[in-house]
Amino acid sequence: MSGSFDVAEALDGGVSDRERAWAFIRSFARAWGEPLTEGDGTPGAELAQAEALLGCSLPTALHEFYALAGARTDLVANQDPLLPPHMMFVHDEYDGVLVFRSENQGCAFWGVRLTDLAQDDPPVLVQARHGWVPFMDRVSLACVELVLSEALFGGGGRLYNACELPGDLLGAVPEHFQRVQLPDYPMWTDPEEFPVRWFSAPDKLLRQDGLGVHSWLHVRGRTRADLDAICEIVPGRWSLGYTESLSSEPPPF
Repeated sequence: MSGSFDVAEALDGGVSDRERAWAFIRSFARAWGEPLTEGDGTPGAELAQAEALLGCSLPTALHEFYALAGARTDLVANQDPLLPPHMMFVHDEYDGVLVFRSENQGCAFWGVRLTDLAQDDPPVLVQARHGWVPFMDRVSLACVELVLSEALFGGGGRLYNACELPGDLLGAVPEHFQRVQLPDYPMWTDPEEFPVRWFSAPDKLLRQDGLGVHSWLHVRGRTRADLDAICEIVPGRWSLGYTESLSSEPPPF
């Protein structure tokens, strides 16, 4: 692995445009796994075939993301995957939503309204339990979130953990970790799990779903020692029970 990497520092100033989003994804992939190569993108012919079957063109940002990282399963397909192009479909609500991402059991979908497809970087909706709601203002932002979430749940299991936060630990995350400059967004499971916020430290990544008591905290270390350090700082009842460092660490993905 390369040297230390802090997501909050890498995203300082936010994600201003598509180029900034793709540059971050390249640097994140290089630091937490392997550098992106030309072979990691979805082939143009495959995208063209999907567009022909759908009868519509992908927004520029979504086309660029597939071409950049569509075949990198470690970045796009651990939990709530980016759909392979041939599996994209149009949901019939809101005059049609082009769905490009699915919760792993089909309980939620992410997509772009057909009426917005002509925009280079249009807004993204998520189908939550309370209906379709705004997710991110731009596809490129949603792609950054997708990569972070999918990497969060990667790592071969032993680099990830989660817990519900009791009242006395709610302040521990913002006290000890830096807020990642992504906008607040909803979790599809429940309106009470709003907002979702990201935090980090060098080689440590945290996602907090909601701000109240019993909000869920999901954490990932680039190494096992990094994960253990998070669990020591936030002494919750960690669901996977990993509390002792191992002498040998699994690969980062």
